[in-house]
Amino acid sequence: MKLPFAEPFKIKMVEKIYRSTLQERERWIRDASFNLFNLRSEEVYIDLLTDSGTGAMSDKQWGAIMTGDESYAGASSYYNLKDAIWDITGFQYFLPAHQGRAAENVLFSVLVKEGDIVPGNSHFDTTKGHIEFRKAKAVDCTIDVARDPSAIHPFKGNVDLEKLENVLKNNPSGKIPFIIVTVTNNTSGGQPVSMSNIRGVSELARRYGIKLIIDGARFAENAYFIKTREKGFSNMQISEITREMFSYADGMTMSSKKDAIVNMGGFIAFREEKLFRQASTFNIIFEGFITYGGMSGRDMNALAQGLYEGTEFTYLESRIKQVEYLGNRLKESGIPIIEPFGGHAIFIDAKSFLNSIPREEFPAQTLAVELYTEGGVRGVEVGALMADRDPVTRENRYPDLEMVRLAIPRRVYTYNHMDYTAAVVKNVFERRNSITRGMRIKREALILRHFTVELERIMK
Repeated sequence: MKLPFAEPFKIKMVEKIYRSTLQERERWIRDASFNLFNLRSEEVYIDLLTDSGTGAMSDKQWGAIMTGDESYAGASSYYNLKDAIWDITGFQYFLPAHQGRAAENVLFSVLVKEGDIVPGNSHFDTTKGHIEFRKAKAVDCTIDVARDPSAIHPFKGNVDLEKLENVLKNNPSGKIPFIIVTVTNNTSGGQPVSMSNIRGVSELARRYGIKLIIDGARFAENAYFIKTREKGFSNMQISEITREMFSYADGMTMSSKKDAIVNMGGFIAFREEKLFRQASTFNIIFEGFITYGGMSGRDMNALAQGLYEGTEFTYLESRIKQVEYLGNRLKESGIPIIEPFGGHAIFIDAKSFLNSIPREEFPAQTLAVELYTEGGVRGVEVGALMADRDPVTRENRYPDLEMVRLAIPRRVYTYNHMDYTAAVVKNVFERRNSITRGMRIKREALILRHFTVELERIMK
């Protein structure tokens, strides 16, 4: 018989989790003002809020922590990380940062000014937040098929090159500091970007004299999809694919809490020394000295090791197959989900799931609350709450996709946990017609509101 697939690792340590009662969860989510970010971790049974910083490090990563060099300047851990970044990305210059949004803050402090336009593919929440905080504008140039939850396209994260060229052609180049391509494209459902598309964006950027920056938080997962879906790459190593991906860019930011499988860390990498020097000033102001940038030596060591582990094909195959497994279980039950499945999460189409709840009542947030109440599964809304208000009109923005993301931490949960999650979603789906009212906002921040928003149920 054909041997079944098995994870390429074994478990060395376990952590106890508490299985709560329905009455407890109803009280806890009410006390949290119906914001899942406000829940205490012990109040959550299966935590799929994010895959950022929630993975399980390996024995080699923990061993690397013990040999971390905590020198303030010039630590050996910095050079270990520098070597790993060079091996995997081909970028010669880099600055450590404590996480991805810190890397964005440093880089955007150099590049983005009031009135600028930053085109890209469905900018992630912190990326858009940093742009709009500086009174600039993010312009989404993602391909149209990405807005269709059920459409099958191998690279739904792609940039529409015609849309992008229209932006470049109709605006002064001095107003466009860079193009940003996010791999994989989280906001459109964790969808990958093809190598040919990255190459096409790069060609446009060169033609118009504009920089190309890659948000590489999930670059390894993107490389896996290129290897398995795009013609001409099946025989290449993941690290060969990543070096080609980044060869088309002028720089990158990375939240290393994703594909480098660490609990904290990030970096900015650069092609040219001039931009590195400019960003170094802001790194010192915001993060720390340029050879530690808000990270301890032990964390840089773990990150360096994690970059190598995160680009191993056997690891990536195991990770993405678990995501695929959950997706298939939900699909079998008729749950409307984004297809094809993304690399790090399954995205539920909340508009179809709760089609009687108007967009003004935040159906995705309503569904996320119902999933938690049903079985202690914590996902996250990727919809109108995350989209924030228009910075000029202050009107709510309603994206085409209203989703609940179930982000799977790396090397943390078993397939039994995926079965449990699928059963929770199915139970809510079976009683979906009884969920007729959504949520209203009680209190919100001016920007990135979904992290701290306070809500209440709309009663009949």
